[in-house]
Amino acid sequence: MSTRRGFIKSGALALFATGIGGVPAFIANAANSNKIIAPYKKSKKLVCIFQRGAMDGLMAVTPFTDDNLKLARPNLFMTAAKGSSNSPLIDLDGRFGLHPTMKAFEPLFREKRLGIVHAVGSPNSTRSHFDAQDYMEAGTPFNKGTSTGWLNRAVGLLGHDGATPFQAVSITSSLPKSFYGDNPSLAINNLQDFAIQMRGNPLAANLAAKSFEELYDQTSSNLLSRTGKESFDAVKMLQKANTKNYKPANGAVYPETQLGNSLKQIAQLIKMDVGLEVAFTECGGWDTHYNQGTEGGAFARNVGDLSNCINAFWADISTYQDDVTLMTMTEFGRTVKQNGTGGTDHGRGSCLFLLGNDVNGGIVHGNMPLLAKENLEDGRDVPVTTDFRSVFSEVADSHLKINNDRVLFPEWDGKKIGVMKG
Repeated sequence: MSTRRGFIKSGALALFATGIGGVPAFIANAANSNKIIAPYKKSKKLVCIFQRGAMDGLMAVTPFTDDNLKLARPNLFMTAAKGSSNSPLIDLDGRFGLHPTMKAFEPLFREKRLGIVHAVGSPNSTRSHFDAQDYMEAGTPFNKGTSTGWLNRAVGLLGHDGATPFQAVSITSSLPKSFYGDNPSLAINNLQDFAIQMRGNPLAANLAAKSFEELYDQTSSNLLSRTGKESFDAVKMLQKANTKNYKPANGAVYPETQLGNSLKQIAQLIKMDVGLEVAFTECGGWDTHYNQGTEGGAFARNVGDLSNCINAFWADISTYQDDVTLMTMTEFGRTVKQNGTGGTDHGRGSCLFLLGNDVNGGIVHGNMPLLAKENLEDGRDVPVTTDFRSVFSEVADSHLKINNDRVLFPEWDGKKIGVMKG
């Protein structure tokens, strides 16, 4: 028998948009006036950022006391010693230093809201960007045939039937593999001006030319419950709105970048209380094979943007911080040794960042060995001493209260590492 949930589930509803322009008036007005529309139950929210291209964790968070790294990277090594350069590393704990362009992260780390996990990655040793990303988003690093994403499975394990299409939202131009599966999810590139597409739905061929109202009208009314109509009405509100008036709270200034715009839109959805529980976005440019730079250059710009965007997001959602945990991820790291073109090649272990009031922050978690050749994977890479599923599972269990690792990560039976409080 057909149901409204079955209708939505038939292909993971995806909303697409072009450009990075303005934001809906109803979001802007509610945010500016602190008046919150709350048709849905207040819930915990997980925000994930995928750094596509493989971030060099050794440069983002450098074990600066390790002389092996200094020898391996004569032109890329940075130190925390004062006076050694114009912009020394930010000394976090006497061993690890944060890249100087990531200074927006320092107060969050000192306040113990920001945690770092080092030497983290996939147990699968592939150095293919595409395979490694797919494995990480599926949450099954040794099963290429997994058809669902771990975040979609997480949505299904939340323990309730979401009455809102905004329960799981990706601010991207297409639905990421993390959200593939039977549970409803959205991909919205821009909240202002979007077309509508249904992945895998029989109506998809004609849907692009139809308005949401037409889609709603052609669907038998007995298939739509009251909560279903509320969901369609919410999307219709987004479709009709057209303004650029959103002003972030607390003087937060988002960088005018793709990531800044994406996190701004996620903040708006959070502040609207439209039922968002899992959000996803991404940023690229991390494949630093040449001219990586040190305190300046491509890598410095990218990590500076990452930290500034996340810091602006955190300030913007100040009254919601207790409900939000943010986590970054990247498919693998870079080689310990620099290459001949001033860059680093595909490696293994990297680092990730966790931000939230229930994060066990102010700590660089994980097991980073001395980077002597005999300790490296294949004699060249940071070994993966923490399986990414250890972190993802702990965050999902502690923050979202899922506690079903058998379904969330079916091939994994490892241990948590203490990145979350309690």
